[in-house]
Amino acid sequence: MTDLRFPIGKFSFPEHVDENQRQAWIADIAQVPQQLREAVARLSAEQLDTPYRPEGWTLRQVVHHLPDSHMNSYIRFKLALTEDKPTIKPYAEAAWAELPDAKEDIAVSLVLLESLHARWVQLLKTIEGEAWQRSFMHPESQRLTSLERALAIYSWHGKHHIAHINSLRERMGW
Repeated sequence: MTDLRFPIGKFSFPEHVDENQRQAWIADIAQVPQQLREAVARLSAEQLDTPYRPEGWTLRQVVHHLPDSHMNSYIRFKLALTEDKPTIKPYAEAAWAELPDAKEDIAVSLVLLESLHARWVQLLKTIEGEAWQRSFMHPESQRLTSLERALAIYSWHGKHHIAHINSLRERMGW
């Protein structure tokens, strides 16, 4: 049986990355808003309030999480492009998923994700060469993350959460 936490598998970063791979990851990020809209199309409020796995977030929380997380990533990209190895501000994603706005209508988050990704993809398309090696520091892990690695992570991240929704729909026959 597939691990419901990781329906597409855990994130892995390849040993070698070239421009074609980066462009594929950018295309993945560009497609997330439409894929998310399709994944939640015609779901009822009750269905949206169903956890994608036991003790997991509801589909509604997953939808709201995507723009929350991707806004943080977009800002981290901008910081890394304009500062030398900035230390980023982590956030408590599980706590954010419990805030009242994560229980509201998903329409605003769907529009927010579309707008955010339009801007983010514009920015990503301007990054060239060694700029992909610019990095930011995560204060909890004390690890530098290159923009190239962050790009790969967020390519995976969108697909990961959309798969949570689609796999639940499939299991439930929705």
